[in-house]
Amino acid sequence: MMNQIQNFFSMFDWSTLGYMGIRAAAVLFCIMVHEVCHGLLAYALGDPTAKSRGRLTFNPLRHISLLGFLMMLTVRVGWAKPVPIDLRYFKHPKWGMALTALAGPASNFVLAFLALLVAAPLRFVLPEFLLLFLMETALLSIGLGLFNLIPIPPLDGSRVLAAFLPDRLYYGLMRYERYFIILIVVVMYMGFLSTQLTYALFTVLGNFCVLTGFPAALFVQYLNLGVL
Repeated sequence: MMNQIQNFFSMFDWSTLGYMGIRAAAVLFCIMVHEVCHGLLAYALGDPTAKSRGRLTFNPLRHISLLGFLMMLTVRVGWAKPVPIDLRYFKHPKWGMALTALAGPASNFVLAFLALLVAAPLRFVLPEFLLLFLMETALLSIGLGLFNLIPIPPLDGSRVLAAFLPDRLYYGLMRYERYFIILIVVVMYMGFLSTQLTYALFTVLGNFCVLTGFPAALFVQYLNLGVL
């Protein structure tokens, strides 16, 4: 993972600034969709916390975590600022939290699929920057969705698995989950799961390309050029 970050900055020059702007816009878009969907499902299940704190907004700046944003920008996996959730509003707290957690990654997979579905028939007529935006959105959405399914608190996958724990262990984990961010940073820094995440990302991307009719070879072409 660190090698990827170093390669990213070693290849950077001012001619790539426009492409970086496209990627940054895609990152913000993916993060916004992810977090708003968390908040919307929580609201649908009876929790108004996200809405009352202004997190049901399409302003991506309300949702970004600086470190998570930089990770997505450089290695296409990362995280956002967690949406505030109050378990007491849920009729079934553990399962309410699990469903709310799943809403984020699920929304990213749907977003990636829709981006490719739109890009497939329009790729010959879209301006290059719009085509690249849709392709970046697909890549980043899949990466964000997969990364957040890792069962390490406070990532979404941990909240799904935790729903199967006894109540005492569950609420203890929820109380201290914010401290696990250190473990996530170590995992990313040491490159653990990097190979698995990359394989999973391109497996999902390949399947989405088949389903939508978008040519996977176009991703290969732009990736080889260093544009994506």
